[in-house]
Amino acid sequence: MSVWSELTGQDAAIAVFRQAAASAAGGGADAASGAGRHMTHSWLITGPPGSGRSNLAFAFATALIAGDADGDEPTRIQVDARSHPDLHVLSTEGVIIRVHDVREIVRRSHYAPSVGRHRVIIVEDADRMTEHTSNVLLKELEEPPERTVWLLCAPSDADLIPTIRSRVRTVRLQVPSIDDVAALLVRRDGVDPVIAERAAREAQSHIGMAHRLATSEEARSRREETLRLALGVRSASGAVRTAARLLEIAGDDAKAITEIRDAEEREHALRSLGLNPGQAIPPALRAQIKALEDDQKRRATRSLRDGIDRILVDLASLYRDLLVLQLGAEVPLVNRELERELREAGASASPVRTLATLDAIQEARTRIEGNVQPVLALEAMLVSAIRRPTNERGAA
Repeated sequence: MSVWSELTGQDAAIAVFRQAAASAAGGGADAASGAGRHMTHSWLITGPPGSGRSNLAFAFATALIAGDADGDEPTRIQVDARSHPDLHVLSTEGVIIRVHDVREIVRRSHYAPSVGRHRVIIVEDADRMTEHTSNVLLKELEEPPERTVWLLCAPSDADLIPTIRSRVRTVRLQVPSIDDVAALLVRRDGVDPVIAERAAREAQSHIGMAHRLATSEEARSRREETLRLALGVRSASGAVRTAARLLEIAGDDAKAITEIRDAEEREHALRSLGLNPGQAIPPALRAQIKALEDDQKRRATRSLRDGIDRILVDLASLYRDLLVLQLGAEVPLVNRELERELREAGASASPVRTLATLDAIQEARTRIEGNVQPVLALEAMLVSAIRRPTNERGAA
């Protein structure tokens, strides 16, 4: 099975990377002696969240390491497990990528490949590097070792400093269609086609979120509660109560994502240190466990912020649908299961008010990104969404 077969909606980008992998392979033994050395060794993959940036990067890494344009199964398994010795992944569980981590990955980039054709370094969320951190990476991107390939992932090339952009080859991804994402869920995850279509539509073609909605009834329930709560806001006090509940929902969602992963990481760390479950941690090893716990706390903070942002994206889709109905536009609804409630809501608010709410949602995202307390940003956003019952509007 080709390493590209589980990707969807990115045929043009896949063609670019597959051709590059074939060039790098160089027709067999020549590749190991340097054939394909003129292939680009520093890449930037851009695209909106959920477009598959990381998935494409790991598929390309598999093909490069295997020395085969379609990859091979043993390499794919190791890359999927992030355990291949010639693969290094730099990501962050916090808000920014730390300069110390970049220096460490740069050091590793100078090692020769252990068993594969190339050593591949993937930097996820490269837009989370500060300018100082980015400058540490500059020279390596300009003159990487002959058999080292850098793959950076970010929403847009504008999210990186100009000197980084000038040293990479950029491949831009498009938003996959709802049909493409639904077909992937059916093919890859065995999801019922009806659930797959709804998940892909409600996730607005975000592949990772579509997978969660398709495979977790709790995630679907939390999303539906979020939308119904927003439609029910009728007063400032209601906006305050709803903001508090939305924050709880985001926390529950973040906890669901991180809890199992945290437990697995801790168990793996203890096992790698030679400790049995329940065994007391010797003083000499406590620093390593403490470092893991600190990383997990940073991830929990980021997961909560990401959860709040997902809620705001879902609310934006709700008010977009409301505006579509108010204007009588002939375009499909994202939340068509709520069409009746949306039509009722449209009778108690004007299109101008709905547009103002959409602006307020974007403003809330900007404020939270700027470290405004999330609950305050949510309250301000929901106040703009207050609607009065139809009879009150008529009496005014």
